[in-house]
Amino acid sequence: MGRHFEVRAAAMAKTAAAKAKVYSRYSKEILVAAKSGVPDPDMNQPLKKAIARAKANSVPTDVIKRAIDKAKSSADESFSEARYEGFGLGAGSTVIIDCLTDNPNRTIANLRACFNKSHSKMGVNGSVSFGYEDLGVIVIQYEDEEAMMEAMLEHDIDLRDTEVEDGYMTVTVDPTQLDEAKEAIDSLIPDVHYEVLERRMVPNEEVELEGEELDLFKRLLTLLDDVDDVQNVYHNVSNI
Repeated sequence: MGRHFEVRAAAMAKTAAAKAKVYSRYSKEILVAAKSGVPDPDMNQPLKKAIARAKANSVPTDVIKRAIDKAKSSADESFSEARYEGFGLGAGSTVIIDCLTDNPNRTIANLRACFNKSHSKMGVNGSVSFGYEDLGVIVIQYEDEEAMMEAMLEHDIDLRDTEVEDGYMTVTVDPTQLDEAKEAIDSLIPDVHYEVLERRMVPNEEVELEGEELDLFKRLLTLLDDVDDVQNVYHNVSNI
């Protein structure tokens, strides 16, 4: 595949604010999973998998417990998934925003404000996502690609690619098999630490921006990150 994920730098440079955003993201995912069935991971597979992903991304146990407790006590609260797409000011720059919201009208209003303040524009569904590939992405400190491929084969995982750089391996798999791929890696490497374990939209082609276009695109990303309903933001600008 030959695409550069820049995931190690992102994983190593998390600020307190970034960690809080990660905690909030997984708390919502756990809340939704818990409300989809019994709020007990032993009896609710989606919840069990959401908790495993949260732990792999260093979400503290007390944050996970609070999310489950909230699901038990907030029977009337419900969240829905929504994806929005848009364009930066620079030629060819695009962005995809995944949200989890209990008020779609509020969410869309907040997102439009972000785009307006950065001289960007929102697009319709499908206007951007056709240029991205949906992948399960895993990054760990490991270098034996042959052993990794054998482990994925043994567990019937649709392995898309492996890349090793500076002692870190990026493994990409069918996004629907992300949890199963984690189980395969756990079997191969006990007590492995995951730098990245998530489903993400990866651009097929990237662009570089300069000057005001780059500044405004960075502003867009910063504004989007401040919106509580935003779960994930994907883009195709390589020099950010």
